[in-house]
Amino acid sequence: MRTYLDCIPCFFKQALEAARMAGADGFKQKKIIDEIAGAVVNFPLSSSPPEMGGIVYGVVKRETQNCDPYKEIKEKSNSLALSFLPELKQKIEKSEDRLLTALKLSILGNIIDYGVKNDVNVEKEMEKIINLDFDLDNREEKEVFDYQIFKDALRKTESILYLADNAGEVVFDRLLIEEFSRLNKEIIYVVRDKPVINDALIEDAKTCGIDKYAHIISSGVDTPGTILNICSGEFLKIFRESKLIISKGQGNFEALSREEAPIFFLFKVKCPIVARHIECKMGEMILKAQQMPVEQIEAGVL
Repeated sequence: MRTYLDCIPCFFKQALEAARMAGADGFKQKKIIDEIAGAVVNFPLSSSPPEMGGIVYGVVKRETQNCDPYKEIKEKSNSLALSFLPELKQKIEKSEDRLLTALKLSILGNIIDYGVKNDVNVEKEMEKIINLDFDLDNREEKEVFDYQIFKDALRKTESILYLADNAGEVVFDRLLIEEFSRLNKEIIYVVRDKPVINDALIEDAKTCGIDKYAHIISSGVDTPGTILNICSGEFLKIFRESKLIISKGQGNFEALSREEAPIFFLFKVKCPIVARHIECKMGEMILKAQQMPVEQIEAGVL
């Protein structure tokens, strides 16, 4: 996804919120905003928003000397989500369609996103999820929810590359990964290489128990989205060879939506620009199959 003019005010908002989270005083905050302003002047709108996000959070880390201002938030998010794990598992156990419910739980976990909103009440959001009637919700038609395409792709592959998004949300990913394990699928779970906002790292994935069901690797980037031209060679090789890729979160959608790859994007729409881009409503749960060239589809890539 390219950057829209409406994205630019958000860059400044993110910079200011991250600077305050990192403990910057007013003078330092102004210096950070000034540097971001200079970067925006030369930032091409053809680039994806996470590329600018990498610049924003890089400036904040350099100027504040705080490499992980969201560390405490991530730890609390992981702990709280894990405390709800038994109840979340019961949702799947009691569901008429285990896979569909696990998919939707994974998407709902995407609300734990401090890049979009710094005052997320994780406990309140968790309670909303626990109170959902999934059998009722599973019968509702969604605007962008390619479930049948996903099931067909899942049947045709033995392995899945799963691109993670946020800490805390990892627990919701675990629910879906456990369902994949029941289907004897091999999973590679991919996290950020270094801290950026509240995005998940290897330690978050292990804390949330992903290592029991998947092999965990880093993409090699510390940007709020998987930007392929700066990813590690190890990750790129796996990405290019993968037959089914799950991409969690808006940042990964923004970074990868123009790639020709067998990707399914899973996220909750929290940005009006993204909603307009994919022609859906704010708050919608998205399961979107990447549009592939006809010859690749016929060859069985999807």
